[in-house]
Amino acid sequence: MRVCVIGTGYVGLVTGVCLSQIGHHVICIDNNEEKVKLMKSGQSPIYEPGLSDLMKESMKKENIEFTSDLGYGVTNSDILFIAVGTPPLPTGESDTRYVEAVARGIGTHLNDGYKVIVNKSTVPIGSGDWVRMIVLDGVAERQQTLVGSGGSSPDITAEFDVVSNPEFLREGSAVYDTFNPDRIVLGSNSAKALDMMEEMYAPLVNRSFAEEKDLPPVSVVRTDLSSAEMIKYAANSFLATKISFINEIANICDRVGADVTQVAAGIGLDSRIGAKFLQAGLGWGGSCFPKDVSALIHTADDYGYDAELLKSAVSVNQRQRLIVLEKLQQELKILKGKVVGLLGLTFKPDTDDMRDAPALNLIEQLNRLGAKVKAYDPIVSQTGMRHGLSGVLVETDPERLADGCDALVLVTDWQQFQTLDYDQLVKLMNHALIIDGRNFLDREKAEKAGFRYVGIGH
Repeated sequence: MRVCVIGTGYVGLVTGVCLSQIGHHVICIDNNEEKVKLMKSGQSPIYEPGLSDLMKESMKKENIEFTSDLGYGVTNSDILFIAVGTPPLPTGESDTRYVEAVARGIGTHLNDGYKVIVNKSTVPIGSGDWVRMIVLDGVAERQQTLVGSGGSSPDITAEFDVVSNPEFLREGSAVYDTFNPDRIVLGSNSAKALDMMEEMYAPLVNRSFAEEKDLPPVSVVRTDLSSAEMIKYAANSFLATKISFINEIANICDRVGADVTQVAAGIGLDSRIGAKFLQAGLGWGGSCFPKDVSALIHTADDYGYDAELLKSAVSVNQRQRLIVLEKLQQELKILKGKVVGLLGLTFKPDTDDMRDAPALNLIEQLNRLGAKVKAYDPIVSQTGMRHGLSGVLVETDPERLADGCDALVLVTDWQQFQTLDYDQLVKLMNHALIIDGRNFLDREKAEKAGFRYVGIGH
């Protein structure tokens, strides 16, 4: 099938590349000319394991192309994905102006053929009908332009349907998640549009590209537009709440002498609960959980409902980010004049995404308390990214990070931190203190090397 993906961020580029891998011809569109030029050269503008190799492979097969020409993509595609960003506004609402601009642009380029317009961006509930309205506005604007430039003109017939197809991709595992989905959610009032979407996704539904081929077909959930939009918000809000719950339990464990890792293992064996997202630590961040929970709270407020549970999940998460400060103060007392080294900066491992990362809160607060902050991150240290990192010295390896530090704080659970040379790090530090903000490090090895180890609820 002929597919157009508008927006080449984490969701759009992964979606486009993976759809090209399963046999479709994909046109990826972005209005950033430098980004388009980079992708045309075979380089991915984002870090996502496995993505660059697949992108180059699809380019060799001529299954994918990159352009800034929206009209070209609309004219030469049957299915149009809107995958632009919807960042949070200060009010908690999603900023949908980029979606609006794309929808209007699609309308101005629609031709006579039938199109399926897919909301892949996470958009407020009710956006499916709103996008349809904006597309029609774009069609009307084009009609008026044609009339104004040459007198009378025949009416433009634009036949299309809108589908909500929320993504459930984890940054750092997005390629794997695309080829091995838990479910595919499709929301529309048009059976024709839903059938086309199922045809497009058939290789994934049949697990033709999955790592495990003997599993049953992927479940396809066909719903109305609003329900599909709600599924996305409800899923992320539940997972965020689950993390806040185990962090609340961890803080109680710290006070009563229990071990939250053992508690999580015990309750995770209950099939009604499950073990995933029960890792206590510094809380959640990134581009999805904070934005989606806030947006759902705001939607509830719009309709006269006070979402107390979701607000509490946000409150617990905000407090959890500062737990490390409490532990540092308990161990070092005064932080003014101390040197603190952060192991990891990104909000999670295997990504270069710094959006709403707990590390940013720690840097800000440690600076406020007069501490000198250093950091090492496997991706940030290599790429030279420094946006938002004015209050921290980014080092190039763990040893340079540890040199002269009064404490190390594990912020991001990168796999390579499992093999830290604790004996060497201890020799370089002023105080052999390590705060494990993810309960991820080898406590026994750290303590054997001479570290004072402090975990979260552990």
